[in-house]
Amino acid sequence: MYFFTSESVSAGHPDKVADQISDAVLDHFIALDPSSHVACETLVTTGQVVIAGEVSSQAYVDVQNVARRTINSIGYTKAEYCFDGNSCGILTALHEQSPDINMGVSRGEQIEQGAGDQGMMFGYATNETDNYMPLTLDLAHTLVYTLARIRKEGTNMTYLRPDAKSQVTIEYDDNHRPVRIDTIVLSTQHDPDVTQQQIYNDVRQILLPRVIRRDRHYADLIDRFLEQVDKGEAKLLVNPTGQFVIGGPHGDTGLTGRKIIVDTYGGRGAHGGGAFSGKDPSKVDRSAAYAARYIAKNMVAAGVAQQLLVQLSYAIGVADPVSIFVDTYGTNRTSLTDEQLALFIAQSHVFPLRPGAIEQQLNLRQPIYQETAAYGHVGRTPQTITKTLLDSNGHEFQREVELFTWEKLDKVDSLKQHFCLD
Repeated sequence: MYFFTSESVSAGHPDKVADQISDAVLDHFIALDPSSHVACETLVTTGQVVIAGEVSSQAYVDVQNVARRTINSIGYTKAEYCFDGNSCGILTALHEQSPDINMGVSRGEQIEQGAGDQGMMFGYATNETDNYMPLTLDLAHTLVYTLARIRKEGTNMTYLRPDAKSQVTIEYDDNHRPVRIDTIVLSTQHDPDVTQQQIYNDVRQILLPRVIRRDRHYADLIDRFLEQVDKGEAKLLVNPTGQFVIGGPHGDTGLTGRKIIVDTYGGRGAHGGGAFSGKDPSKVDRSAAYAARYIAKNMVAAGVAQQLLVQLSYAIGVADPVSIFVDTYGTNRTSLTDEQLALFIAQSHVFPLRPGAIEQQLNLRQPIYQETAAYGHVGRTPQTITKTLLDSNGHEFQREVELFTWEKLDKVDSLKQHFCLD
């Protein structure tokens, strides 16, 4: 028996505000010039936004307008928050990408495109949830996402403000199966005229029932958890400091790329250290991490293993991975070793591994990234939506895009056949 914990944060958390601005800027460059190379970093603090980085593009983007629209869409629309989209100052410092880097990345044939940097990227999947994500993180995401939906509806918990965090601790048995929820921590920013007890009551009576309705497989876990809370055998901690009025960028400076564990697997598996947001898909920090998740999820869904970790590593300017590593944590159901599974991934051509091939297979040269910048880059539902963007003259236009392509399970049948799995 052991305990494991993961956390999540809302779209209004200052680091996530920064991520969303960076990815909104990236989306506009890619929408107007799909060949754009972008590395956009954002800092947000009281009344101020700083946007810096490197861009190579034929497009013109009104970066300030994009940032203001993004901030307002998150919910920072009131001067009393000391940070709002209409009045905050915005400093931009974007310059052209280094030609030394561009030389190794931009080549005549997309399939020959080199990696935009060196590094190692990980993908992970587990069968303990329907979306092949760790239960601790999946529930933590669901809590803050559902809380945000309640806030935006504006009919219940009307005191809510955009910033929020959750944390979930699950007890696992010796076979690594989740047994029960031990602790839920929820901290939410709020108006000054509400008590901690009122928020606690609303979390129990409004938020948690909504979570159950949204994800029915949580019903037994949460019902049992609340029974144990009443008996003192589990803990529900709501705004444990007692008050959370000052929040968002006014309460804590936010930076792009500072929530990489929230973005991925909540501490499960591994992480190579590279952030995602603000980076175009030539940066393998992003695209290869998505490819590794695509591999791991399809292999677990096919029954290759109960959980699986994939590492891909690259050298700057080189197309093929330097190394591939697989760990099934002793749950491998095939006749191959983990090392042989890694060799299969490298040689079978089932999965794209070169940066250019990853972009093509997963259709990554689309303006799809702002949607990834809150509530996780993985474990999401693939879907097609229509986005509204701004052209170079500031006029709105619409684009149909396909989100979260790396979450598709389109390789499962071929993997089952190859490995002779039921």
